[in-house]
Amino acid sequence: MGDLVFLRVSAWKKVLRFGRKGKLGPQFIGAYYILKCVGPVAYQLELPPELDCIHDVFHVLKLRRYRSDPTHLVSIEEIEVRPDLTFEEVLVQILECDVKVLRKKSIPLVKVLWHNRSTEEATCEPKDVMR
Repeated sequence: MGDLVFLRVSAWKKVLRFGRKGKLGPQFIGAYYILKCVGPVAYQLELPPELDCIHDVFHVLKLRRYRSDPTHLVSIEEIEVRPDLTFEEVLVQILECDVKVLRKKSIPLVKVLWHNRSTEEATCEPKDVMR
């Protein structure tokens, strides 16, 4: 009791919508507190008022433990956030070049390292877009 959990919502596609619809909808929502253990495999959650239309007791298969990781925190000073809650990513370095070969064409790609990201989070972008 008192732990935080995420709630799986992928099976409720036609009942409730959480943000987006279809494949791009979130699989897990929230970080909700467990109020009490109802049975050996069921827990009652503290849900926000927007979710009053659903029952607040869930099987453990619908829950995922919330594990806080202090390394994921990014300080506000490092990123300049605009009023519409967006920010601009700045290119730091191009790590490598590659060519993706499809059936009838080939696409030149570059692996890009962005400011405020680690090398594991580098992304592949089309070469003509990065010029």
